[in-house]
Amino acid sequence: MVNAMQSNSFQTLKHTLSWLYVWGIAFGYIEAAIVIYLRKIYYPDGFSFPIVLADIDIAAVEILRELMTLIIIWAMVELTFRTFIKKLAGYMIIFGIWDIFYYIFLKIFLDWPESYLTWDILFLIPLPWVGPVLAPVLVSLSLIYTGIIILVEMDRGYRFQFDKKFWIMEIMAGIIIIISFMIPGIVVINQMVPESFPWVIFLTGFFFGWVVFHYYLMKDSNVLTDQ
Repeated sequence: MVNAMQSNSFQTLKHTLSWLYVWGIAFGYIEAAIVIYLRKIYYPDGFSFPIVLADIDIAAVEILRELMTLIIIWAMVELTFRTFIKKLAGYMIIFGIWDIFYYIFLKIFLDWPESYLTWDILFLIPLPWVGPVLAPVLVSLSLIYTGIIILVEMDRGYRFQFDKKFWIMEIMAGIIIIISFMIPGIVVINQMVPESFPWVIFLTGFFFGWVVFHYYLMKDSNVLTDQ
């Protein structure tokens, strides 16, 4: 009886994950389509630095569009999961899939980026985030992995005890990564061409967050719920 319930639960999780993947891929296409239109307007000869500054009204619309994208993703997981941890895990999965397939579709339709080290404008809130494509792809892969681990382990009956210290350290890791993107972003705002990416800062934040998560994974993943 217990095995049958566990099997049904796992099948439900597989079904849910499948649709999270589909949602992320579909939204990655929509994001790529918007960027294709913008590049046809502002970069008819192909995207390159220094950037072309958009009109203030268009820039405002684009910034709000990015914010609405984050809200739409959260609305999806809010309707799918019950607990905050599962919602956060689902959010990470969708965000990662969306970001990776955004680049895949740009490669298909524009043959861009030329390589994993091609520079791109990643985000605009609160200031432009800029870096080689490899950097956000690494972050996205990490988010997908982390989200799947959390959902699979919780489906098996484990619980995660993420205390205040955990959240502080993970937020610090995220801030360090964001700073690594904003440093060349400042260069881009001044309509200059970014020449170097602060990989040391980026990798410090990336691996710090990775180590903290796995420490808590080993610490708490052996704690079963009372179910």
